Amino acid sequence: MNCQTNDNNKARVMAVSAPHSGDWLNALPISRCGLRLDNEAIRVAVGLRLGSDLCMSHQCPCGALVEINGIHGLSCKKNNARIMRHGALNDVIHRSLVKAAIPSLKEPPGLLRSDGKRPDGVTLIPYSLGKCLAWDVTVTDTLAPSYVGLSVSSAGSAAERAAANKVAKYTELSLSYEFVPLAFETLGPINQSGLVFLQSLGKKITASTGDVRETAFLLQRISITLQRYNSIAFHNSFIADTLDS
Repeated sequence: MNCQTNDNNKARVMAVSAPHSGDWLNALPISRCGLRLDNEAIRVAVGLRLGSDLCMSHQCPCGALVEINGIHGLSCKKNNARIMRHGALNDVIHRSLVKAAIPSLKEPPGLLRSDGKRPDGVTLIPYSLGKCLAWDVTVTDTLAPSYVGLSVSSAGSAAERAAANKVAKYTELSLSYEFVPLAFETLGPINQSGLVFLQSLGKKITASTGDVRETAFLLQRISITLQRYNSIAFHNSFIADTLDS
């Protein structure tokens, strides 16, 4: 076993052992709540968690070689599942705020960074300490070549690095808003400040609905969403066969 494989295995074990990385395993498969994974998504999720072989080695549409563990698709820059995943996670946050009776707006106009990009959303009323909340979602692949060296050092290191990058990019915004980076890894870890926010949001939803399980449900929805799009990203690494008419 080469050094890279050893690093991948160590990083994987550390990541899937991190708090809340396995919340999808505790979710009741309720379709109306978005908590059901199909059989193939479960196969991929379990395979990624255990480090099992998921496919035959093949060429990704981007031209890269996909090894038998199938993880290339999770970080492939030409994989449109990354955009879909980002939108789905942002929807979870937005709907959760609405459920907590906190009006919010996705991709607010006027709140731009120096490069012209905007945060993923803001609350329209103060969230804490008299400030409205601004949030931005990002997902990094735990085992991507650019991150595995970081992931092998400690669980969630890739998410923390991504969160720190977000904070640096939104420095000016944080003067007027409470800015929270929500950084997730494909194998489950969540950055610490993001996790604190999600736990506080869960409590606010509980205050609105009276259900003490809201925090667990929120974390499960996020975990399920990550696994669902891991499966989509994995399948997008195959070149679709076309049938002659």
